[in-house]
Amino acid sequence: MKNMLDDRAKTLLKALVERYIADGQPVGSRTLSKASGLELSPATIRNVMADLEELGLIASPHTSAGRIPTARGYRLFVDTLLTAKPGMPREAGSFESQLLPDQPQRVIANAAQLLSSLSSFVGVVTSPRKTAVFHHIEFLRLGERRVLVIMVSPDGDVQNRLVFTAQDLSQSDLTEASNRLNAHYAGLSLDVVRDRLRLEVDQLRGEIAKLMSAAVDVGQQGLQEHEPMIISGERNLLTVQDFSHDMGSLRRMFDLFEQKTQLMRLLDVSSRAEGVRIYIGGESQVVPVEELSIVSAPYEVDGEVVGTLGVIGPTRMAYDRMIEIVDITSRMVSNALSQK
Repeated sequence: MKNMLDDRAKTLLKALVERYIADGQPVGSRTLSKASGLELSPATIRNVMADLEELGLIASPHTSAGRIPTARGYRLFVDTLLTAKPGMPREAGSFESQLLPDQPQRVIANAAQLLSSLSSFVGVVTSPRKTAVFHHIEFLRLGERRVLVIMVSPDGDVQNRLVFTAQDLSQSDLTEASNRLNAHYAGLSLDVVRDRLRLEVDQLRGEIAKLMSAAVDVGQQGLQEHEPMIISGERNLLTVQDFSHDMGSLRRMFDLFEQKTQLMRLLDVSSRAEGVRIYIGGESQVVPVEELSIVSAPYEVDGEVVGTLGVIGPTRMAYDRMIEIVDITSRMVSNALSQK
């Protein structure tokens, strides 16, 4: 496709896409003449636009003499004509402190908010896949027959659960139980811990054995409650001019966010690619909503890809800026999660 266009046609297509992204209005030949910087007659520009329309790169939305890019036109633009400006968006620096290594799930949530704030669209981050292993466990006596179970995963996530015991246990009993668990079971999968506890139940005081089993249940519940994807800023799309008068598009978009399955599949594909990827609605079945585009990138922990993040917005988005935002956020998240 790109080889079928001469330099003049590419310059005019680039100018048309950039003008439409900026203004949201169909672009006419007179506007295009000024925006492109080419000294061409209106008739010549109209001829080139007719050729671009025949190739399916631009379209006439209605009786207006202006043209708008199609999904195919956007794809050619982002693949061959876009000039991304390297560097961090000015506002990103002030957010970097929010991505300091802490609990990984907090880093993920803050990253989704950061993407949404910088883009003014929707930020989405898939969570690192969880392993059913604990790193450290602690029992704290909160009162008669009330014990707080604190479990720390290998990646630093902390889960707290209140457990009620049949008998009152002293803090020294609880410390003994947590010491035993940490000494013999840390680093093992929760299923293995449960099986071993069943074998050792005779060697343990009944109440302590039950407490240890309850702690394993806490870990398993935490995995089941684990949120596979964090989405932030869906309401931003309500203010996007392209969607505000189209209830059908809004409904399809919010279904996408609510069900998440299609979005998870798409981001899973993106996690297997290197660098920033752009998916444009309307060019294939990959993005189920025609008016949406997704700019995504994988992020890593210690050099291994563990998840994907991105920005979801209208096809009429400033792709160069979105690429910067997604790229720098993926690097900041990778750095934050790789720090021990």
